[in-house]
Amino acid sequence: MMDSSTFRDLVIERLKTIFDPEIPVNIYDLGLIYDVQVYPPQHNVYVLMTVTSPNCPVADSLPGEVKRTIEKIDGVGDVEVELTFEPGWTKDMMSEYARIELDMF
Repeated sequence: MMDSSTFRDLVIERLKTIFDPEIPVNIYDLGLIYDVQVYPPQHNVYVLMTVTSPNCPVADSLPGEVKRTIEKIDGVGDVEVELTFEPGWTKDMMSEYARIELDMF
């Protein structure tokens, strides 16, 4: 059985397969994921996330996609995805990889 830290890494790996349709960088490297918590022993997962702006066209659908993607992981328990706009997303939240990929360094 995987420990919580390893399971968290697996969740993050899966989050990196999800892309904002308007930006060619995954949502994790884009900085849209603020927090990922895994609670043992059932591997319940909590994700706190945002979108690039409150008017983002995928604000309604992206959290559901995140939830469905995590639910596909073998051994995952309950999954809760919370969308927040505080703090608001800024370009500073992007990983170095995302900045290079988008030519924003």
